[in-house]
Amino acid sequence: MADDQHEEVSKKVSAEEEIRRGITVMRRVVQGRSRGIILDVYWNNQGQLIEPNGHTLTSFIGALVRNEIPITCDDWRNKELNESKEKIWSEIKRCFNIEEERRGFCMKLAGKLLRGFRTFLSSKFLKDADGNFVDAELPKKYESLISAEEWEAFKSKRQDPVFQRISATNRERASSPAYPYRKGRVGYGRLEQSMLQKEESSETSLPAHVLWKEARVGKSGVPQEEVLHVYQKCEELSQSLSPDDTKGILSRALDVPEYSGRVRGKGFGVTPTSLSIKKGKAPSNRELHARLEAMQAELDALRREREASASTVYRDASDKNNINCTFQPNIPEGISHCQLYLSSPYYRMVGKGKVHNVSGVLLHTRELPGGCLKVSVDIAVEPNAALPYPSDDSDATTVHEAVGSFVAWPTNLICVGYEEFCEEQCHKGVILVEKTHRDKGTPLWGHTKGNSTEEKITTSVEEEDLQIPMDMGSLGNRSFQMIMTSAEEISSQQVSQR
Repeated sequence: MADDQHEEVSKKVSAEEEIRRGITVMRRVVQGRSRGIILDVYWNNQGQLIEPNGHTLTSFIGALVRNEIPITCDDWRNKELNESKEKIWSEIKRCFNIEEERRGFCMKLAGKLLRGFRTFLSSKFLKDADGNFVDAELPKKYESLISAEEWEAFKSKRQDPVFQRISATNRERASSPAYPYRKGRVGYGRLEQSMLQKEESSETSLPAHVLWKEARVGKSGVPQEEVLHVYQKCEELSQSLSPDDTKGILSRALDVPEYSGRVRGKGFGVTPTSLSIKKGKAPSNRELHARLEAMQAELDALRREREASASTVYRDASDKNNINCTFQPNIPEGISHCQLYLSSPYYRMVGKGKVHNVSGVLLHTRELPGGCLKVSVDIAVEPNAALPYPSDDSDATTVHEAVGSFVAWPTNLICVGYEEFCEEQCHKGVILVEKTHRDKGTPLWGHTKGNSTEEKITTSVEEEDLQIPMDMGSLGNRSFQMIMTSAEEISSQQVSQR
């Protein structure tokens, strides 16, 4: 019975000692917890601690990690520390109103504060003014936190040659920074918060290079010239770079590499994930193959869409621009004279030639596109009209360039039999071509030898307007124009030679 009472008293004494040690470190937090006061903490939209109580939580975590984790711990990820980490997190939740999802941030902050405490002990007690090692005794101030064995092991590690070499390298790198931070213990998160409050801005965050510049302004309030130069370069880059650029503007301006998982100029706690920045990486062979297949599928879809649009008939709303021509549903086998049409942007005849509807025919040793036939272009009615399927072999892209060569033409845009009209078939809008002797006053077709004939085009004329499918054309390398000479006769005369 007496032993049980003694054990209960010992537990009470131990609990009181634990509370007393907490009070000496963070009195306001522990006393508030005893009265049932739980402090609220706040975060910015980038996941950083801000005021109120942001600084208080940071100091409280530092006190906890100094009490619970030995200074001889060099690997914060050691699984042997899981029990101590769990205790630290439990104490944080007892004093602060904090979500479970913030545990990762608090644990990272605890590891950072532990490294800072070890650096402080080494610099304050184990080095002289010149940076040489000093074999000092355990400071009485920290006897309640550090045992004698831990202190000796800590000193022994600092005398290790490998550790000293790494320490010297890091010390030299940090001794003379080109752009030193001048805001003391105020981190980027609280600095950004104070800037937004001072400017009474409705924004929730500031660009990294703006924060970076402000963090390097001392008590004088005037930034150095080198800092201003980097800031101006960032402003110029912000106008030219895409917002989706994976490398930050500040890193480009400083001309330094960016480390994985870090966002320069934003401070502790900000990661590419919290900013929704996609990490750029080289695609794998499987990803490249998938992209090629997707591109090929898009090309096939575009080709089918083009063929479908070529088969659609567009007609102009004006009756005077319409072409009265009835196409034959089936093109006869063999070689036939034909008229060549295009349907976009409006329906019109662009050339004449011969269609080769022969089984197994190839176009320049290649198979014909679907829904097309092989045609030879003899006359360019609309010389600058684009070919529906440009020829890769002859580099022809227009009807005029295709004269005298073979091209592929959509079947539904071919009208067969343009030279097989007879006089009985003449009606409104259908032209009859006759051969007549050339008068002495009629210009010659160039300087070539041949029969002294000219083409006279006649047609039956009705009371209504006559619709003629073309008014300009070309024959070989010569062009001609349709000229109305009387109410019943149209003659073709040479106007230019190409």
